[in-house]
Amino acid sequence: MGINHFILALISFACLLSFSTSTNAPPSISDASSPTSSELYDMIEVMSESPSPFAFDGITLESIDNLLRILPSGVNPALQQICGNTDHPVECIIATMPFLDEKTPIEPLSVLKAGIEAMDNQTKDALAENVVPILQTCIDVYNNILNSDQKSFEAISNRNLVQLSTELGANVENILGCDNAFKQAKLESPMKKMDAMLGKIISNTLTIGLDMVHF
Repeated sequence: MGINHFILALISFACLLSFSTSTNAPPSISDASSPTSSELYDMIEVMSESPSPFAFDGITLESIDNLLRILPSGVNPALQQICGNTDHPVECIIATMPFLDEKTPIEPLSVLKAGIEAMDNQTKDALAENVVPILQTCIDVYNNILNSDQKSFEAISNRNLVQLSTELGANVENILGCDNAFKQAKLESPMKKMDAMLGKIISNTLTIGLDMVHF
């Protein structure tokens, strides 16, 4: 993702930081009632046309590190560091923050769990959008991801890194199934934005799970 995408997501943090993280049911990252949901995706598409590097608040941003250094103080520095080592740092922060309360130690394992929970929520939201017969393939894909998510949690509980790697890796292939079904039918997928965000969450959990978590 280009730096302009990151800048726009950064602007949305002002709304995101007002979310309560102490509830039993954290808000979905694709909840249409949230001020950072569909508007965020639409704005990112517009901003992606802007030239890079991008000047923000008097600072020229040429790298992810420069961007992470000016994130709002409400974002835990440990979370910034962990997410900064993923392919999609800002999406990593946006997705995991609602699932990390003040009492949760911010470490790769807790961020991985939060990422899997975010993946679960995003997948359930995607399932709710399935209203056309062709989307049965997508339903199967999302159910496979949900099943893999549960197995990932089991692997974490059993401290089984091999099983964890297998389940997280399987989701990389799973997420392609829905979009491919629409491409074969020569149709534009209504799940495209959801699947794009879900794919980035999957990528981030795989990076954290394989490179940062050590049992």
